[in-house]
Amino acid sequence: MAINLSKKQTINLSKENKAALTSVTMGLGWDAKSGLFGLFGGEIDLDASCLVFDEQLRCEAVWFRSLQLRDGSIKHSGDNRTGAGEGDDETISVQFGQLASGIRHLVFTVNSFTGQKFDRVKNAYCRVVNDRGVELARYALGDEANGSHTGLILMKVSLGSDGDWHCTAIGQPANGRTWQDMQADIAKLL
Repeated sequence: MAINLSKKQTINLSKENKAALTSVTMGLGWDAKSGLFGLFGGEIDLDASCLVFDEQLRCEAVWFRSLQLRDGSIKHSGDNRTGAGEGDDETISVQFGQLASGIRHLVFTVNSFTGQKFDRVKNAYCRVVNDRGVELARYALGDEANGSHTGLILMKVSLGSDGDWHCTAIGQPANGRTWQDMQADIAKLL
């Protein structure tokens, strides 16, 4: 059964999986709010990104402009520009066994590339699913997804000293049309 994460809560994904953790998928879902008399409604273009940090905190990114790492260990499902439909709108899959040996942190973010504010978003969440499709953790972005910001730092997955992968719900509002605009905020979390 999935754990519903609260802001700043950390769990051991390896233990929640109850088996060797070989891969996970981070799913992001959202809907656009409808305003008074149907104003605003329709679509909102949010973009999920995964920032990959090694021991020296060098960064590579998987996002809508670069859909996978060179080694194929992390892959993005592609850009959803509306948030329409059921289930995850964008996903990023991680093959832990294929990650370069020096990788220590994965930071997942979401941005409004078109500059629409998060006060136009409802039902936003991110979740971690194992390779068998079992949801291990879910983070419902309630108050974090409301406001005049254009980005959110969602969660961090880090390799612990115990050799297990640990997931921390962050939910920190930030501003920027892409993950690059939020680098200073992200660096403070590592």
